[in-house]
Amino acid sequence: MNYDVAIIGAGTAGVYAAYELTRQNPDLKVVVLELGSDIYARKCPIVAGKVKDCISCKPCSIMSGFGGAGAFSDGKYNFTTQFGGWLGEYLSDEKLLELIDYVDSVNVQFGATKEIFSTDTPEARELEKRALEHDLHLLQARCKHLGTERNLKILTNIYEHLRERCEFRFHTAVEHIRKAEGGYALDLSDGSVVNCRFCIAAPGRCGAEWFSDRCGELGLALTNNQVDLGVRVELPAKVFEHITSVVYESKLIYRTKLYGDNVRTFCMNPYGHVVSENVDGLITVNGHSYADPALRSENTNFALLVSNRFTKPFDQPYQYGKHIASLSNMLGGGVLVQRFGDLVRGVRTNEHRLSHSFTRPTLNATPGDLSLVLPKRHMDNIIEMIYALDKIAPGTANYDTLLYGVEVKFYSARLTLTEQLETELPGLFAIGDGAGITRGLAQAGASGIVAARAICERIAGK
Repeated sequence: MNYDVAIIGAGTAGVYAAYELTRQNPDLKVVVLELGSDIYARKCPIVAGKVKDCISCKPCSIMSGFGGAGAFSDGKYNFTTQFGGWLGEYLSDEKLLELIDYVDSVNVQFGATKEIFSTDTPEARELEKRALEHDLHLLQARCKHLGTERNLKILTNIYEHLRERCEFRFHTAVEHIRKAEGGYALDLSDGSVVNCRFCIAAPGRCGAEWFSDRCGELGLALTNNQVDLGVRVELPAKVFEHITSVVYESKLIYRTKLYGDNVRTFCMNPYGHVVSENVDGLITVNGHSYADPALRSENTNFALLVSNRFTKPFDQPYQYGKHIASLSNMLGGGVLVQRFGDLVRGVRTNEHRLSHSFTRPTLNATPGDLSLVLPKRHMDNIIEMIYALDKIAPGTANYDTLLYGVEVKFYSARLTLTEQLETELPGLFAIGDGAGITRGLAQAGASGIVAARAICERIAGK
């Protein structure tokens, strides 16, 4: 049970850390400890068509297992430093883009497409100009759409590559991280102990709260990170077709006139499906889309998120987000859905009203009233953003536009890290979304490469 490197979490960050470690030094003894299943055993009963509603599997196959929460996403890979995380606070833009390109080259090696959407085209520049006319700001980026089904195939290929080069232990929870002679000791849920010289914590979003607790035990100071709260919008794909055909993943930011808060679009899925996910027993909403035209819907969905960054004395942003999500679960037993027109009128969407909607929902959610869930400030911001989007995509503010809630993006509290993503404890690294430094596939993968290369250099004595 002695290893050179132990990686906690087999999400995007952990997977690419394992890849780079074993590529640079095949003799390293590496173990990856993962709460969920391997890529073959990750089976959500809803996706498999066995049940209509979430039955709260523990752990959730959508959120946990090889590939992490990104495995069942539609695999949007963004080549940019403008969004997707905070790695730019540790690395130069040039270095970060170099790492993002490197991770993409690995993806291509294992089956990813080479097709790229870009904002650097005449059509995209015209879209940017039109958005600016209405105070909407289109962020610049290149984007790949891997597709939900192709994303799983790529991850399967990576898993087959890695399982011959390092050890995986699935259905394994790490209870504690302890400093030990020569490195760290990890207490596992089965009572065993893993000893390692270096430890890489890559807990993923669903492990953010767990990681904060472990940092507290180790005496590592934390800084509050933001929590993103909002809804997922679903409407006919034709409404946004003139945008998504030019910029597949359009990141639009709007500062509301009422409060001066920033609202942003996130995770746009042309011809996609709205899906639910389970985070620590709470049912929240997300979305994905397939590359195969035969699997597409007639709708496009995307999130509208409002970011909250709390100041002292409040220090529980993760719990705040969970509390908001719990209200939706309390009222509807899971995800709520409401027509935009009903929300503006101040009436609850019910089964009868939903049945008359021209926009047919792709998720079996409970009709309800989102104004009873999200704070008024959030609702006002989201409504104002929808009217702003309606100016560049007429039809966004239609009565039958569907809003699902809630969508929550959790990020762990931030640690003090070096440019190699090492904590104040030598040999302990923190990477990925669950460590609070990334929020997307590209930067999560890049963070794993950074930590892996630092360890390889350390072992080589450089």
